Amino acid sequence: MHSWVFPYIKKHRRLLMVAIALGVLTVFSGAFLLFTSGYLISKAATRPENLLMVYVPIVAVRTFGIGRAVVRYLERLVGHDVVLKILARMRVDVYEAMEPQVLTAKFKMRIGDVLGILADDVERLQDIYLKTVFPALVGLSLYLMSVVALGFFSIPFAVLMAIYAGVLVFVFPLISLLASKMRRVKMKTGRHELYESLTDAVMGIADWQFSGRQSEFVEAYERDEAVIQSLDRQHQRFSRWRNTMAQLVVLAMVISTLGWAAGMTSEGAFSYTLIAAFVLVLFPLAEAFLPLSDSISELPSYQDSLKRLDDVSGQEKPAPRTCELEDVSSLLLKVEHVSYRADAKQVLEDVSFSILPGEKVALLGPSGAGKSTLMKLIQGGLKPNEGAVKLNGVDAHKISNLSDGVAVLNQQPYIFDTTIRNNIRLGCLDASDEEVEWAAKQVQLHDYIMSLPEGYDTNLQETGARFSGGQRQRIALARILLEDAPVVLLDEPTIGLDPVTERELMTTIFNVLDDKSVLWITHHLAFVHKTDRVLFLEKGKLVMEGAHEKLLYNERYAQLYELDHPFERKTKQAIS
Repeated sequence: MHSWVFPYIKKHRRLLMVAIALGVLTVFSGAFLLFTSGYLISKAATRPENLLMVYVPIVAVRTFGIGRAVVRYLERLVGHDVVLKILARMRVDVYEAMEPQVLTAKFKMRIGDVLGILADDVERLQDIYLKTVFPALVGLSLYLMSVVALGFFSIPFAVLMAIYAGVLVFVFPLISLLASKMRRVKMKTGRHELYESLTDAVMGIADWQFSGRQSEFVEAYERDEAVIQSLDRQHQRFSRWRNTMAQLVVLAMVISTLGWAAGMTSEGAFSYTLIAAFVLVLFPLAEAFLPLSDSISELPSYQDSLKRLDDVSGQEKPAPRTCELEDVSSLLLKVEHVSYRADAKQVLEDVSFSILPGEKVALLGPSGAGKSTLMKLIQGGLKPNEGAVKLNGVDAHKISNLSDGVAVLNQQPYIFDTTIRNNIRLGCLDASDEEVEWAAKQVQLHDYIMSLPEGYDTNLQETGARFSGGQRQRIALARILLEDAPVVLLDEPTIGLDPVTERELMTTIFNVLDDKSVLWITHHLAFVHKTDRVLFLEKGKLVMEGAHEKLLYNERYAQLYELDHPFERKTKQAIS
């Protein structure tokens, strides 16, 4: 917990102290406003002979009334300013802790997990300051100051009021914390899981629709949501009971203060015009004490968010990359006797091959063969247990500017909720509008974009919902062209596309990447004839390698190729 709270408090301690001081001053302004108002009302009721006798209280009422509003505004302004600064820095720290781990074998988070941490958990932590730290410190400060101030009038009465206020400041918050601890944890965990589930569902909404199981998802989601709503209702019932008891304590404080003030008046300690003043001053103080129970009861829900953040920052980070490629215009990729194990499982074993500049290589293999692991090794996210993956003789996992030389086209490239122009420009942030349009023309998307009412300024919506799967891949391909990396990794970019769209996209890919080195990872053998060489990976071993035409003489390869081209043989037989 200390790594995600205390360092930020220490860094912004001055602003935090200013915010707390303004919070105390706000309550004091409200208290003195009611104190002088009570005195003014009582004094006016005596029908003073001269207006000057109530002139000072009138001015004081106006001063404290205006001052309370001004100080309250400043307190909110400073408090929210410091919290927003903390959150901005915290989001960067979370991203920097998470980003190096994305390609590692131990990183198991889904998109919903990542978004849940970056959005829900980090956002949740602002409540630590706004709903717990600020109110608790302000309330505690007011408690101590009020008891000390009353001690100057009557120590026994100050002790009595300390007991009353102590019930509001210490006892009820502790009871709330103990009573709602497990309930709060379950509610926070449940909401986080709902957030993850909904996020993943939105990202894969097409799969739910195509499978016809959207009603199944909605029913499951509503069941989980009903459980959380039930817990929330239980918490609300407890809160209503606790708040009723707290109001009874405030009532006891009012009655005790009224009796004490009346007694002091009868003894001649002060004027009877101060009775209402002392009673009314309780209400602003009670207003500061009552929210403390809710503030403290939120602590368990913060712990759940903090635990997830600790899990992210506590994971083993990859070693820093200390080498830099001097020339990335042409890269020679070599995989030399690479073996890799994960969780005692042999994923890759003695794999060796090389890709010359401009060469096109297809990497085939069934699911679980180790293709994705090999791609992560080339990206430098993993370090081989044996052997080496090198670019121009430098180990990939040591290269700091690897992204300048290696670009990746994934199965589902992310499209942001912004314009087409901005999405393409992510490949090179300094690209001009002309260069963006050039890239779109290369991937055969320019004419379609220009047919849209807003052209390149068309908003693609979240995940590129306005475009088809093939069009989203073309936008990602345009990014790669702007990036101009000499080596391109294609991680099954046509998965989920219909055969016509797949054929058109692959034709475009091989045309626009003609001068690049390409490693194309795929399950099936369609379009492998467009590559210079084919590698076949099975159970972590390289079992076949060679040109497509030569491998056709291999019986197994020929059978696999025939399965992906069922009509080709029939056509040839019909012609013959």
